[in-house]
Parts: sequence; structure tokens; C-alpha cells
Amino acid sequence: MGQADSITGQDLREMFAAATDWLEKSAADIDALNVFPVPDGDTGTNMLLTMRSSMEEAYQASEGSASSVAQAMSRGALMGARGNSGVILSQIWKGLAQGLAQKESFTGSELAAALLQASTVAYKGLSNPVEGTILTVIREAASAAQAHASNVSDDVVSVMEATVGAAKESVANTPSLLPVLMEAGVVDAGGQGLYTILEGALHYLKGEVEQLKLRRPWMIASSVPLIAKVPQMVGAEEVPYGYCTNFVIKGQRLNPDKLRKRLEKRGQSVIVVGDNSAVRVHIHTLDPGDIMSYVIPLGTLHQINIRNMDEQYRDFLEMRRERMPAVDIAIVAVVAGEGLSNVFTSLGATAIVHGGQTMNPSTKDLLQAVDSVVSEKVIILPNNKNIVLTANQVQSLTTKTIEVVPAKTIPQGVAALLAFDYEADLETNTQNMNRAKSAVKSIEITRAIRSTRLGGLDIKKKQAIGFLDGDLVAVGDKTDAVLNEVLARVDLDSAEVITIYHGADTKPAEAEQVGVTIRQQHPQLQVEVVPGGQPHYNYIVSVE
Repeated sequence: MGQADSITGQDLREMFAAATDWLEKSAADIDALNVFPVPDGDTGTNMLLTMRSSMEEAYQASEGSASSVAQAMSRGALMGARGNSGVILSQIWKGLAQGLAQKESFTGSELAAALLQASTVAYKGLSNPVEGTILTVIREAASAAQAHASNVSDDVVSVMEATVGAAKESVANTPSLLPVLMEAGVVDAGGQGLYTILEGALHYLKGEVEQLKLRRPWMIASSVPLIAKVPQMVGAEEVPYGYCTNFVIKGQRLNPDKLRKRLEKRGQSVIVVGDNSAVRVHIHTLDPGDIMSYVIPLGTLHQINIRNMDEQYRDFLEMRRERMPAVDIAIVAVVAGEGLSNVFTSLGATAIVHGGQTMNPSTKDLLQAVDSVVSEKVIILPNNKNIVLTANQVQSLTTKTIEVVPAKTIPQGVAALLAFDYEADLETNTQNMNRAKSAVKSIEITRAIRSTRLGGLDIKKKQAIGFLDGDLVAVGDKTDAVLNEVLARVDLDSAEVITIYHGADTKPAEAEQVGVTIRQQHPQLQVEVVPGGQPHYNYIVSVE
């Protein structure tokens, strides 16, 4: 659509039909994000089934107005809601329908208002709303939509872009709000599901049909330091989870609020939503029979689904074990920045501990990552001089066999990882990786945090400073000039490859230009520019 003054009922239906197809591509990946002790480990599947029910009803709507389609989506979602995430999603569509009531079509401002209503209704549906979940994501996305519509543009596509952008940031930030996510190293699954739905709708509105067909949804990484990329395996301690009980009550003069308060005394994770004629209930209880006996006099029961969560939890752990890479030797690497995390993962790192300069992980962080991998033999790559001693402490705290390859920089870590041989034993790999890390030159460019004099150099606060293998050797006002000065100290005639990892604060175009300049000056070299995303350091460069 490109730009649009308003959205019709048909557009609303088609955009969320496309969003449902988009969600289907990543439902299994979203399922895998679940790490909560209560094993509702099927968030992606539950949201997908809820969306399918919602869209089935939408295509049967007797009228084509935006209001009618939204109301149909709400009805379909309520009746087809699966699990916690599905019920909350149904409340989001209920609020959206309320916000679009009596509207044939709607503008960007009206979309923003409807999203705010969706957030309000979703929060009211839960007795104890928890931040760092899908609730936070819809609230922050709706706020961004309203701000954009009021201050920037009322164009529907533009407002939707602001909504999706805010949802992405909100999902990435969920671990900072919910400790269990921080501990497990993942973002909230429900929030990721909602972002994926909104993103799919945006692709449709922008006419990006090829994107929807050929690409897959992007799984968001946390924006805060995480303990490990690989989810932690939970200990064998037995905890009675009981039964995840779901059903719909149909009757007359039903009171969802009153029923919710009564059920809160009989179970956990209670969600009760609906109206005076149909109410959906989700509750975790040790005695589902007691719940059934209580609600039977209120009306007729439909869609009863009772699952033994103790069995589901055991299946969940077994699934985790099956998904863990079956390798004889695992590699745990300490890395800061999404780009660098992707580099190390693609080269074979089994688990990533997020950290580095100014955010050194603890011994506990490293130990949890070691315990999370299946392998009994583990190599740790600290990739920072301040983390080597911490890594050395892990050996005495685990029964696993640990070797630390004391890489002090990211380039050393990459070189060591490239030398790893899956067919070699632990001792041989440790020797080869140590030799490889010593053969690479490491350059780091950052900004001075204070004025000082060091190594014969006068440094002013915020000036660019350059390190060669940990030694401060250059200072200047521009990062690219300082990088060239450091490179001048390296014997490039005997080098073959230069890899430039540019940081979070460096514009990609600037980094590409740096690469072009080096290629022009040294045409014999292979120069690669890689988005590292690392904080604090504008450039980390390896010379091999």
C-alpha cells in the first residue's frame, strides 16, 4: 500500500491473515523461548491457533466494515484461545474491536487509539499483570503509535511502522523487567509472538509480498546482557505443577470479574475473560475436578482442555535435551554485541555469555553457561583480559572437564575458534587454539572517558584512542584516522586478511568507507567489514 490515509475492513482482515501466515513460520522458534518454571512451553503454537480461529471468524463476518471485521476477530479469538498467551491475545483483539466500534474504516490516529484500548483491556483481563511480558509490549507499542500519530504523521503505514519498531525494542528489553528471562538468556515468548504478528501485518500494508513468502520472521535478541544464549537446563528437583485447565462457559448473566475473584482462591495463573453470555477460563490447579464442580452450575461447559503439567514439564526438558547440539567438546564464548554473538555462533560456539569490557560476567555466569551445555568437555573463550582469571575459577566448581583458551581480545577468540577441529581431542584442540590466537594482531579503537597522559601520549576526554594487542599506541580526534595510524604499526606486507568489526555507535556507511580506504591502500589484502554491534568500541580489527 505504501502510504494510506485509512484502512478498510477488507484491509484489516487481509493484513492479519498475512500476519497469521507470518507467525506460522516462527511458531516453533517461539515455543522454544519458553523457560518459565511452569511449563506452558507452547506459546507460539497457542498464539498461532488463536489467530487461526480469529481469522476463520473474520472471513465469516456478514459485513465488511472495519468494525464488523474487528468484532469477528475478537469473537473468534475468544472462542479459539489456547493457553495463557492465546487468552491475552484474545483480549488485545477485544480492545481493538472496542476502539474501532462503528467505524467503516480507520485512520492512523484511530488505529493508535484502538491499540491503546487493546492495551487497557488486556491489562484488565489479568488479576496480576506482569511486566516484561506481552502486556508490556502492547502497551509500549500503543504509546509509540499514539505519539507518532499526534506528532509526526497520521499515515496508517507510518503509524504501523512506529508501532512495530516500538514493539521490537520492547521485546528486546523484556529480560530487564523479568528476572527469569534474564537468567535464561531469552526474551519473552508472548511478546515475540505479538511483535511477529504486528510485523507481518506491516509487511502486508507495505505491499512486501515477497518478504512474506520468501523470508522468515526475525527472532529478537535481548538488549541487555544475558547469561547464556543456550537455555539453562532445570535441575531434577520435583515440583508439583498440577493441571493446566481451560474451558468456556456459556450461559446467561455471567460475571467474569466475580468469577475471576472466586477462582483466584482455587488456583494459580488465573485468567477469566469474556462477557455475560460466554466466558473463557484458564487456571492452573492441583484439583481440576474441584474447578469443574464449582463452575458447572453457572452454565454449559465447552472446549474443556486439561493437561498434566508435570508430564508436560518432563517432555519440555526432554525436548530441550534433544535440541542441544550433540558435540563431544562444547565451546563457551564471552561476547558483547548481537553481531559478534552471531559471528561466534556461526563459527561453532555452543553457548554465548554476553559480556566484555565494562560488563565482565561473574564466575556464576560462566558456570551456568558451562552447565547448560550437554557436553562433559568444555573450552571457555574469555575474549577479554579481565575475564581470563574468572574463567579459570570455573574448573573447581564443576565435575566437567574445563580448558580455558585465554583469548584476551575478540580477534584472538575468532582465530582460536577457527582452529577448532571437531575430530580432535580436547588436548589437541586446546593447543591448536592457543597457537592460532597468538598469530593474530588485535586492534581496538574507542573513546577516552577522561583526559590523561599515558604511554607518552597526551589524551583529551572523548578523543579516539587506539590499542594494538592491548597497548595504547595512537590518539586523535577521528576514529578512522586513529585506526589508520595503528595499522601503520603492523607489518601488512605479510598479512592476508583484515576483518573490521564495527560497533553499536559506528554508522555502517562509515565502517564501509573505512574498508574501502584500506582496500585502496593495500589492494593485496582481503578486507572484510562485519557489523559487530559491540558497545564502547567503535572498531575491533583483526589482522591475520
